Amino acid sequence: MASGEQLVVALVQHACGTDPDRNLQRSEQGIREAAAGGARLVLLQELHRTRYFCQHEDPAVFDLAEPIPGPTTWWLGQLAEELGVVIVGSLFERRAPGLHHNTAVVLDTDGRLAGRYRKMHIPDDPGYYEKFYFTPGDSGFEPVDTSVGRLGVLVCWDQWFPEAARLMSLAGAQLLLYPSAIGWAGEDDHAERERQRDAWTVIQRAHAVANALPVAVCNRHGYEPDPTDPSAGATFWGSSFACGPQGEMLAQASSDSDQVLLARLDLRHSETVRRMWPFLRDRRVDHYRDLLRLYRD
Repeated sequence: MASGEQLVVALVQHACGTDPDRNLQRSEQGIREAAAGGARLVLLQELHRTRYFCQHEDPAVFDLAEPIPGPTTWWLGQLAEELGVVIVGSLFERRAPGLHHNTAVVLDTDGRLAGRYRKMHIPDDPGYYEKFYFTPGDSGFEPVDTSVGRLGVLVCWDQWFPEAARLMSLAGAQLLLYPSAIGWAGEDDHAERERQRDAWTVIQRAHAVANALPVAVCNRHGYEPDPTDPSAGATFWGSSFACGPQGEMLAQASSDSDQVLLARLDLRHSETVRRMWPFLRDRRVDHYRDLLRLYRD
């Protein structure tokens, strides 16, 4: 990307139902709307082909996984080439029998698979039993080079870890992208729900500030029941957003509706901010060895 060029990014936020084909149609509708609106980069939400199936553990769910390259990357590649946009999707990857990943894929404007990122941090919490389904990624924190720039792609739970954002930044990422699936449990009261969503927004804006990089986050919305417990389920809070390298909010979606959110990013601003706040220059890497320890007892 030329240094003086701005980038319009689109976040395609939508609810997901039980029919994978219908979910892909919703994603396609959003991608086409984004391209018509001038977007050159389109970010989809985490596991956009299906409902968030990790609310329970069921071996039959592995049938939803697919290889990469495979049917969905081929489909996304066709759309990317037809519309002249870069698309970041999110898939349940079948790497080998018994070996699966939560994987983000990047399709460039010529339709090719430019790269992938396998989610590194895997949660295992009530309603988020991802360790049953996903093996942690093994390819590190490597940005993906595309026709619109070098993309630091991470996935959902990764968004809480400053180390992941920093390592993408140190590898030359020009922006950070987070496909997400996060929401509230039924027992959370209003105050607790607001605290959770505020924390989610603040931590990612902090990654923008600490690394002087724009950040874009795409989250699903809507209630999805737990198939094993009719009284349980998750309400995903949407609220997809994009912010600049000082954490300034550029655009934010609603919490409860399908939306194609457009934001204009000026990647030149990162250079200006880093000259004022040279965090990378002043890092004391010679004194950070204890970061390699799990905890200092």
